[in-house]
Amino acid sequence: MEEKKITIGGQAVIEGVMMRGPELTATAVRTPEGKIEISSRPVNSISDRYPILKKPLLRGCVSLIESLVIGIRSLGYSAQMAGEEKEQLSDRELAGTIAFAFVLAAILFIAIPTGAAKLFHSITEDPVFLNLMEGVLRLFIFIAYIVGISRMKDIQRVFQYHGAEHKTIACFEAGEALTVENAMKHTRFHKRCGTSFLLIVMLVSIFVFAFLGWPSLIERIVSRIVLLPVVAGISYEIIRFSANSDNCILGWAVKPGLWLQRLTTKEPEPDMLEVAIESAKAVLPADKIPAGSGDYLYHEPEEINEVQETEMECINI
Repeated sequence: MEEKKITIGGQAVIEGVMMRGPELTATAVRTPEGKIEISSRPVNSISDRYPILKKPLLRGCVSLIESLVIGIRSLGYSAQMAGEEKEQLSDRELAGTIAFAFVLAAILFIAIPTGAAKLFHSITEDPVFLNLMEGVLRLFIFIAYIVGISRMKDIQRVFQYHGAEHKTIACFEAGEALTVENAMKHTRFHKRCGTSFLLIVMLVSIFVFAFLGWPSLIERIVSRIVLLPVVAGISYEIIRFSANSDNCILGWAVKPGLWLQRLTTKEPEPDMLEVAIESAKAVLPADKIPAGSGDYLYHEPEEINEVQETEMECINI
């Protein structure tokens, strides 16, 4: 029986990288003192308790929600370790942050574009055309948002860690030892990137929403929120199949996402790759970490001395 291939994914955080493996998530952060601190958690996916959620379309929605929760929690931990926050987010604060992020996204990518699309009403009242124009405006806002934040100095460092995450995953998928030298050779672009997923969501939504008619503003906003799980499910399946297929049509479907990653990823520094590698190692079973992988964690001098003293005692004996 062929052994199941292990897949890992991740996300850049403040001065670090979060990785997710089959059973664990780990967030590795470079502290102001230069050490790498790691926090690990079991995955505990709801789809493990309810296998029906692993079915096509449903698994995409579940993955989106879980990734959002894990990502915000990891950002909170990284902010604390990087010295930007004193305490980690409580469960209540985490829920509030997620709710705020959802409302903000709904305003920015749903309410504003569908409201602004009414400007085209003077050209035509065709609902399909108006919905398509709404989709174009949504896509424009999304790209403008990416371009805008990519110019911020702090975000540029996050994008460097994003590149480190991709290079490390590519190095692992190539079966090579996880070292800075090996990872540096790989591309910073990846088919399963969250940037690609979000862009696919924008494109799929154009076609899904195009045939919903043109009711009142409130009805349009509600209909788009209600259908968001459907859009996320379709988008997830496109990303999933394109990552494991050589089909040219699916390949072209993810090309725009790879192009957009030129904005959301930057070439990392060697010490950033060290953080990404330690994060990846933390979520891999011990027997799946490629032989010869680097060790970039800081070891206390006392621990090293104790080891050296033990070795000397063995030699004397």
